[in-house]
Amino acid sequence: MLLCFRSSAAGTTPDTLNNGGNITDGETLVSSGGSFTLGFFSPTGVPAKRYLGIWFTASPDAVCWVANRDTALSDDTSGSLVIGSTGILRLLDGSGQAVWSSTTTSPAPDAVAQLLDTGNLVVREQSSGSILWQSFDHPSNTLLAGMRLGKNPQTGEEWSLTSWRAPDDPSPGHCRRVMDTKGLPEGVSWQGNVKVYRTGPWNGLWFSGIPEMPSYSDLFSNQVIVRPDEIAYIFNAATAEAPISRFVLNEVGVLQRLAWDPASGVWNTLTQAPRDVCDGYAMCGAFGICNLNMMSSTLICSCVLGARCLANCSCVAYAPADIRGDGGGSGCVMWKDDIVDVRYIENGQDLYVRLAKSEFSAERDRRDVAKVVVPVTAASLLVLTVTAVWKCKLRGLCRNGGDQSASNNELCDEDLELPFISFRDIVSATNNFSEDCMLGRGGFGKVYMGMVDNKQVAIKRLGKGSRQGAEEFRNEVVLLIAKLQHRNLVRLLGFCIHGDEKLLIYEYLPNKCLDSFLFDASSKRLLDWVTRFKIIKGISRGLLYLHQDSRLTIIHRDLKSSNILLDSDMSPKISDFGMARLFSENQQEAKTSRVVGTYGYMSPEYAMDGTFSVKSDTYSFGVILVEIISGLKITSTQFTSFPNLLAYAWSLWNDDKAIDLVDSSLVESCSPTEALRCIHI
Repeated sequence: MLLCFRSSAAGTTPDTLNNGGNITDGETLVSSGGSFTLGFFSPTGVPAKRYLGIWFTASPDAVCWVANRDTALSDDTSGSLVIGSTGILRLLDGSGQAVWSSTTTSPAPDAVAQLLDTGNLVVREQSSGSILWQSFDHPSNTLLAGMRLGKNPQTGEEWSLTSWRAPDDPSPGHCRRVMDTKGLPEGVSWQGNVKVYRTGPWNGLWFSGIPEMPSYSDLFSNQVIVRPDEIAYIFNAATAEAPISRFVLNEVGVLQRLAWDPASGVWNTLTQAPRDVCDGYAMCGAFGICNLNMMSSTLICSCVLGARCLANCSCVAYAPADIRGDGGGSGCVMWKDDIVDVRYIENGQDLYVRLAKSEFSAERDRRDVAKVVVPVTAASLLVLTVTAVWKCKLRGLCRNGGDQSASNNELCDEDLELPFISFRDIVSATNNFSEDCMLGRGGFGKVYMGMVDNKQVAIKRLGKGSRQGAEEFRNEVVLLIAKLQHRNLVRLLGFCIHGDEKLLIYEYLPNKCLDSFLFDASSKRLLDWVTRFKIIKGISRGLLYLHQDSRLTIIHRDLKSSNILLDSDMSPKISDFGMARLFSENQQEAKTSRVVGTYGYMSPEYAMDGTFSVKSDTYSFGVILVEIISGLKITSTQFTSFPNLLAYAWSLWNDDKAIDLVDSSLVESCSPTEALRCIHI
């Protein structure tokens, strides 16, 4: 665009407007390094309209910020910018009426306005140096280095770009560029109420729809900040020698990255978005992929093979959410609805699409993995958890074995590395769920013993009113087939869905639960100290595996004596993963509004606030330790002076009488050193 400017009547001017001072039309502020100028201008061909703006000193037609976009000064050169005694900037017309003003929640009588060499106009308090207002928080159509494009989730404040209405009209146009922060952050362009383009989600290195971003890493650094008070994209110059750069959202909605060439005195376009027809939002509709390599045949749209297996299953595809190779990447992006806005690009990301079984064998023969770029509808994202990866790999939970309800769509028709056991076989194995075959019961339902494929198994039948519903059932299946193979974790052998029935088939452990020994006067004598110490070490090894040694960090959330099963050698196995949760590599803790588990074993921060982490399980393990050593339940009512077993144990410890906590049945076999070490833990 070409703009007309009046020369400054004041000549060289400082970069600061002191309190109570002003500049009038014809005067300017110039940043200390000379990079930017603030003053009055008129668009080319419209001399009667005057605006207050900031432009590049080397390129005066490159206006990067306009104050009075909505209200032009129409009385020629009579406008002035003043900073009042409260530190508020005001743009006044010839009659002294304010047509624009800055805002501040903390007026300061010693405030000054300063044009920084970044192009940022700031109002700051001289005494403290704190910034009261800045133009970077109110972008026009240009994003400069150091500016934010994003949102403050706490206040709702947004930093977005709005195009000029026309090349000669800086008033707000119909095109906007925003950061969608509902899921993984991504840039989105709008024309009115119509979404026309999106960058795809940030994957730790670049926006997935712009794989060429790293090619400019020697010139510019790109960063997405995610904090409670800020989710924003920021770019900066990579080196001092990097060219001056800016993003401009033009009048037709194209976002251009421009770099200044001082030798030729022109702005070169490095990139722009949308780039071509395939960048148009939802160009090929649902489950379509756009490929410009097919332009010669005029058939640029084709189907994503396999995605028609959507049916009623929630997961249709997934891709890595953070692809950094320094070990910092984690999580995945998951699609739950129609996949739109997919295009083929060389060196793009892998997209994993769930295939129908009829297509799977044919697809297995295809060795080339399509590299695709996947801008994703933010509302359909499940992020910051690798649980989605395993949900998407969950295959075969609704296999058409002929006896499960066709209406049951809680789990997906995919191929699991786990046998589906027919309901009629389970009925036969348990003598129609006879009470004689029942091993035990809990809040989730009942457990039966049976023979399946000539193997003795334990069958967990979830009750219809069970606290362990479809999500917990799915969770337990996923976790236990997610390569959690450890000698101190119970093995899941198969599953069954039949109408409203949900059943899990486990390895049979003849000695049942730890609590059935610990809290029975006659059975506890079978647990000498050597056996109890063996059980303690086995539980700790299993827990260490879940928290540290497995590929996925898993928080059990319901660790208790009744969930520790014992095999024929009295070796312990941790069971019941229905309430478990996965943590990403960098995740330390999480919070839930739905507290599950068993009181007494819950850590205080989880029971009261819903905050859980590996420390929560460690607390539960500590409770089990005290139970194993004492032979008493955490909820035992035999204490008259203490609210529970832990308070009693703590009192003994403080009185140097911790050894008195040891079960009286262990007097002959106990190792005081080992017992005290466990109590100390």
